[in-house]
Amino acid sequence: MADRNAGIDLDLGWVNSVRINLPAVKRRAETLGTKRTVKKQWQAAWLLRAVTCIDLTTLSGDDTNANIQRLCHKAARPVRYDIIEALGMENAGITCGAVCVYPSRVAGAVKTLDKIGVDIPVAAVATGFPSGQYHLQTRLQEIKLTIADGAKEIDIVINREMALTGNWEGLYKELKLMRAACGDAHMKAILAVGELGSMNNVYKASLVAMMAGADFIKTSTGKEGVNAILPVGVVMCRAIRDFYEHTGHKVGFKPAGGIRAAKDALVWLMLIKEELGNDWLNNHMFRIGASGLLGDIERQLFHYVYGRYAAASELPMA
Repeated sequence: MADRNAGIDLDLGWVNSVRINLPAVKRRAETLGTKRTVKKQWQAAWLLRAVTCIDLTTLSGDDTNANIQRLCHKAARPVRYDIIEALGMENAGITCGAVCVYPSRVAGAVKTLDKIGVDIPVAAVATGFPSGQYHLQTRLQEIKLTIADGAKEIDIVINREMALTGNWEGLYKELKLMRAACGDAHMKAILAVGELGSMNNVYKASLVAMMAGADFIKTSTGKEGVNAILPVGVVMCRAIRDFYEHTGHKVGFKPAGGIRAAKDALVWLMLIKEELGNDWLNNHMFRIGASGLLGDIERQLFHYVYGRYAAASELPMA
C-alpha cells in the first residue's frame, strides 16, 4: 500500500476554524454524474476498477465459516472468467480490494485466502463496532486480538459523543492509542456520519482522525440511518485534500453503506477523480464498503459482453 499517514500534532486552531457552506456542498454533489458520464468500453473499464476497490463485506449476526469461505472465493474471483476473458483482462489479476468481516471471522478468512493462494488483505471491524460504546481498554484489546488473528486492516469506529460535544482532544487521544494498537495494520477510521449531527462535525472528525494517523477515513458502519451519501463524500474528500496540501500525507477514502448499484460506484469514482485526482483512483487509496454492489457490477459487465442481462442463476454470488 501507499506510504502510511504518520499523523501530526492536534491542531485545534485548524479544527475549530472549520465552517461548511452546506448549500454549496449540496450543489457540488448534485453535479456528480450529471455533466460527465462514461459509456461502452470506458464504462466497462471503470467498473472493473470499481471491483478492485471493493471491500467485499459480510457483517451479519448469522455469519458462519461456510459463508466466509464463499465470500473469500468471490473476492478472489469476483467476475466470471468468460467475462474477464472477453474483456481481455485475464492476466490483469482482478480481485476485490479486501474481505471485510467481524473480528471472530478473521482467522477463517485468512485461512481460506491462504488456501486459495490469493494475496487479498482481510479487514475487520473493531473497537465495539458499530456503536463504539465499549470501554476504551476493551476496544484496544479487540484491535490487538484481531491483528493476532491475521487482519491487515482495522476499521475502527470513533467515539461519537466526543465529536458531538466538541471534545476533539479526547477523540484525538483515543485515536492515537488505536493507531498505536494497529501497529503495521492499516487503520480505517469510521466516522458514522449519520450520527455526527452536522457537516461541520463531519469535516472536523475527518481532520482529527487524519491528524491522529488514520490511513483511511470511512463514512459509515452501514448500520446508521444515513450512510454513504454524496454531500458527505464531498466534505470528506475536501478534508483529505486540505490535509494533503497542509501536511503532504495522503489519506485514503472509503464510502460504505447503501452503495448497491454499478451506476453509484461510477459516480463515487468520478467524485474521487474530480476532487482528489488520479493518485487516489486505486485500491491503495480508495475503497467501497459493500456486500451487494459486486453483483450489479458483474451483471452490467455481462450485459456489455453478451448484449443481454444474465439470469440470477448465471452469476454465482458470494
